[in-house]
Amino acid sequence: MSIEETFIQGCYVLTPRVFEDERGYFFESFNRNHFEEATGRSINFVQDNESQSKKGVLRGLHFQRGDHAQSKLVRVTRGKVLDVCVDLRQDSKTFGAHFSIILDAVKKQQLFIPKQFAHGFLVLENDTIFTYKCDNFYNKESETGIIYNDMTLNIDWQVHDSKLMISEKDLSLPTFNDLFHDD
Repeated sequence: MSIEETFIQGCYVLTPRVFEDERGYFFESFNRNHFEEATGRSINFVQDNESQSKKGVLRGLHFQRGDHAQSKLVRVTRGKVLDVCVDLRQDSKTFGAHFSIILDAVKKQQLFIPKQFAHGFLVLENDTIFTYKCDNFYNKESETGIIYNDMTLNIDWQVHDSKLMISEKDLSLPTFNDLFHDD
């Protein structure tokens, strides 16, 4: 498996080595020792989540605050998504920057998203299954997010708004400036 850091410090793309033959394929989706050696980060995943979505569903941008912040390792096991993460670390030189990548079941790449990042994805194929590991448990009181079409972040979701399916909850998320403005 190769592990490469993106232009945002602490955010990594993991590309597995896939072994295929006439029976099918095999690959190692995660190896903690290899991950920690390549990144210098200690990780202990405690929760796995999975969602299934139709084409056009946009989920996010979500994150948990404070002691309940989560690092995530995300991947697609069926279908394809445009995956986006936003650096919310106010002391980071890439604060407010976002990274996007197409994740699909063919390449089997994964994205590691550290704590203090917002995360969202747009489903590009019907019946897509998205899975992710978290290093902290979900806490409803700590969850929040940023509206997907935030003008400051200016994320190109590559699909016209009229083709998106977004939950009412996600449509009511605050803007980046509402969360990170100076009083």
